[in-house]
Parts: sequence; C-alpha cells; structure tokens
Amino acid sequence: MILYVETNFLMSIATGRDSQANILLLNTPESVHIAIPSICYMEALSVLEADRKSRLRFQNEVDIRINDAQRNLTSQYAQSLFSHLQQVRDENERLLKEVEKLLLETLNHLATKAEMIGLNADMVQASLQQNITADLTDNLISNCILNHASLHPTEVKVFLSGNTNDFGKREVQSALQEVGINHYFASTQAFLAWLVNNNPIIN
Repeated sequence: MILYVETNFLMSIATGRDSQANILLLNTPESVHIAIPSICYMEALSVLEADRKSRLRFQNEVDIRINDAQRNLTSQYAQSLFSHLQQVRDENERLLKEVEKLLLETLNHLATKAEMIGLNADMVQASLQQNITADLTDNLISNCILNHASLHPTEVKVFLSGNTNDFGKREVQSALQEVGINHYFASTQAFLAWLVNNNPIIN
C-alpha cells in the first residue's frame, strides 16, 4: 500500500499536533510504503523559518516588557510580571529549538524510510493547467501525488493530511479518486484504525 503524506505530516510531528504521526514514522508497518513529494521538504523548512521569525518578534516584544517591568522598583505586580516574562522568554526559546530539532529529525527519518517523489516537468505543467486547490504550493503538491499515483494503478493508495482546508475539499478528493486514491485521512489515528480494521490486500 502507498501512503501519501505532505508537509503537514512533517510539521504535525515537529509541533506535536499529531501524537501518532511520529509513532507511524518510526514503526511503519511492512505493508505500508510512505511517499512524499520532495518539495514538501523545502516547504517544511520555509514554515520553520517563518515560525522562527514569528517567535523572535514575540521574543523582542517580551524583552521590551521585561525591561519595562524591571525599571519599576515599587510595584509588586511589576516584579511578579518580570519573573513570569523571563520564564515565558526562556520557554519560547526552548520551544523554538525543540521544534527545529524534531523537524530535522523527521526529515532525516523520512529521507531513509520514505520515497521522495521528485518534481518533474509534467507535474509542473499539470499544476499550471489544473487548479484543484487555490493554494499554489498545495496545488503543485497535489499534482505531484496525482502523477505518482497514476503510475501505480494496481496498488492500494491512501492519503493522509491534516490540512483539511485544502486537501479535504471535494475537488481534491475527486481528483485523488480518479487515480485510485480512494481513502483520505485527516489524522494518523484515523489511518491506523482503518488499517487495522480493513487489512487491505496489497498488490
């Protein structure tokens, strides 16, 4: 069976949004072959960089508030706020480092355990001609998956993505079904439950 995943799978592990995703990655059943468009690696790094910049902006704002509270020598509330803000600053920094560490580990695991679907001219042209989702990057990812799936007509194929706003839309689902991806899962838990209950025959 081919299990297609995309950028959301990587980020859900790094940010702890899907507790079962990392378990699936580290203990992938022999019957499951994970495939992911290679462009998802670059998108995940871009998301990480955007998150880093956002957290640094937040940290700068916290630093300003820390300085304000530190200069207030008479208010007990200011001193309490100073202490709490210091803790917030430290934990924000630790969380940023943790997310980065987990994402890089996830990228490394996927590089050794999953098939990377390389981008080719057909995929790019298809994405320009077929807008099945409004987001341009997700549209390109979708067409990468559609192209790959069309090359494996006899295999059981499923798609896992927590990004239901884009990949859960009817247009995307219809396109997936046309190439034999008949099951879509919004969480790893849902996929694993289906896998246990159905035990599909793998061609």
